Amino acid sequence: MTENSSCCTPDGSRRSGGGTAVQSGTVTTTYKVTGMTCGHCEGAVSSEIGEIAGVSAVQAVASTGLVTVTSEAPLDEAAVRAAVDEAGYELVAQV
Repeated sequence: MTENSSCCTPDGSRRSGGGTAVQSGTVTTTYKVTGMTCGHCEGAVSSEIGEIAGVSAVQAVASTGLVTVTSEAPLDEAAVRAAVDEAGYELVAQV
């Protein structure tokens, strides 16, 4: 991902820094997760993170290791880390 100096993301949402975009009552955050290699991995990570209160959508992509989470409010990183760990993978960082 190429970092740009704009305050807006390509989809028109407002960038709030640290890989988190805020758009009309939702927060979108992207995380780097290691160990995912296939669609089953994507599903396991998505399912576990999807159980966190306030999460409305999760998109995990094994080929990039990126997991994008849409939620009602910023999530506690420890909760996301625990969910990823429960799925059997490792949360490296918020990107």
